[in-house]
Amino acid sequence: MKRETANKLIWVVSIVVPLVVAILFKVQIAGYDFSFLPPIYAGINALTAILLVSALVAIKNKNRKLHESLIKVCIGLSLIFLVMYILYHMTSEPTLFGGTGASRIFYYFILISHIILSVLVIPFVLITYTRAAFGEFEQHKKIAKVTFPLWLYVAVTGVIVYLMISPYYK
Repeated sequence: MKRETANKLIWVVSIVVPLVVAILFKVQIAGYDFSFLPPIYAGINALTAILLVSALVAIKNKNRKLHESLIKVCIGLSLIFLVMYILYHMTSEPTLFGGTGASRIFYYFILISHIILSVLVIPFVLITYTRAAFGEFEQHKKIAKVTFPLWLYVAVTGVIVYLMISPYYK
């Protein structure tokens, strides 16, 4: 694949994925029970966070192969998370957070920042990955310094959001 084609594909995916997710949020399919998914996809977020840190350690120790493998697993886990997240939300009523006071403010701050950054991290991950795939390691390293904390934040806050809202699931 050429660099230009990859760049176009990155931006198409970065725009289409959030739009499709937003559209599918409006679709409700009755008769299916995927209520078991939230703890699974929270676990996927936790595993992603652990593997991202492991990938950072691997590359700091100059183990490029392990780093690459771990990042590929993280991307795969993110895709699995996305499918489960969509399935759950298409088949379940929304769950409202029942906390009050400071916990409510904290929850919504974490939730809103998580949602915004989960959309923004898509092109960062794809650009970072393709820079390495094209052997552009200096550019990869520069953008990875932004991508890593964003992706890690999204993974960790996904777990926090789940832990905070889980008492309110029906």
